[in-house]
Amino acid sequence: MISWRRLGEHDFPLLRSWLARSHVARWWHHETSAEAVARDFGPAARGEEPSEDLLIHLDGRPVGLVQRSRLADHPAYEAELATLVPVPDGAMTIDYLIGEPGLTGRGLGPRMIRAVVEATWRDHPDASCVLVPVVAANRASWRALEKAGLRRVAEGELEPDNPVDDRAHHLYRADRPEPAAGPPLGRTGESRGC
Repeated sequence: MISWRRLGEHDFPLLRSWLARSHVARWWHHETSAEAVARDFGPAARGEEPSEDLLIHLDGRPVGLVQRSRLADHPAYEAELATLVPVPDGAMTIDYLIGEPGLTGRGLGPRMIRAVVEATWRDHPDASCVLVPVVAANRASWRALEKAGLRRVAEGELEPDNPVDDRAHHLYRADRPEPAAGPPLGRTGESRGC
């Protein structure tokens, strides 16, 4: 079962160990010192910024991280994505990692992504869509997005997280589902089956 909670400062040693793993470091390219992790993840953990760092659990065991945020809270990033597609009001984005290499390639990534995207519609009633850019070379990441039900809506150049990558990116999108239709109406305007 997939569940999550907000990342706390007491989780930073675990996060540091994940960021140092080669399969994570290759794509996240993040400093792993205690100071760097506290600097970059501390404000969200303390509720000082609106981004959400979600510690993902599988059957109660921490296995990964999903960052979720409104694009409007990051205007420069929003403007960069807008060079590829129109960014609707209320658009959100996610980033994600699986901490343990033995858990990659087993369908966990799509499950994490799908669960967080589905929860986004409840957690953020004003969220219109989720836009996720992925460096084109990271096939495992964009395949996970596809398996989670997101669709590719653009390809183009964006600044990569890791300077060894080129600027080629794929952009994926999930839209808020349409509300379910009510029961069909009878001739008199009354609901059938009530």
